[in-house]
Amino acid sequence: MDRITPQQRSKNMRAIRSTNTKAEIRLAKALWHLGYRYRKNNRTVFGTPDLTFKKLKIAIFVDSEFFHGKDWETQKDRVKTNTEFWQKKIERNMQRDVEVNNYLESQNWKVLRFWSKQIEKNLEDCVTKIQSEIISRQNQKSES
Repeated sequence: MDRITPQQRSKNMRAIRSTNTKAEIRLAKALWHLGYRYRKNNRTVFGTPDLTFKKLKIAIFVDSEFFHGKDWETQKDRVKTNTEFWQKKIERNMQRDVEVNNYLESQNWKVLRFWSKQIEKNLEDCVTKIQSEIISRQNQKSES
């Protein structure tokens, strides 16, 4: 049984964003302030990554813990209403993430995925990981 009314649940679900989430914006701003230029939600790249460095073939995804199934085996029992729908939806999201990763990697892209909480708690670590990948890709390009 849901603890809130269907109207309140509907309002809550409508407020969930698929693009420009707080974590995405925070990561994007941190990279921008360091002088990195990227494309947001680039539809020309398979899977529509949240941030892309197309020339370097780096795709960055910021995944929410709920919708992308972080610790899904232990967390899926937390869904109490409409469980069949949500379990099917989240498992399909997880499967799609794997398909996107595999395709992009087969096209020589580097895929970086961060959980939104990871960005919230350790923004500097996430930025450092991206920076090192950018430097690595730039060095590879200059060598070839």
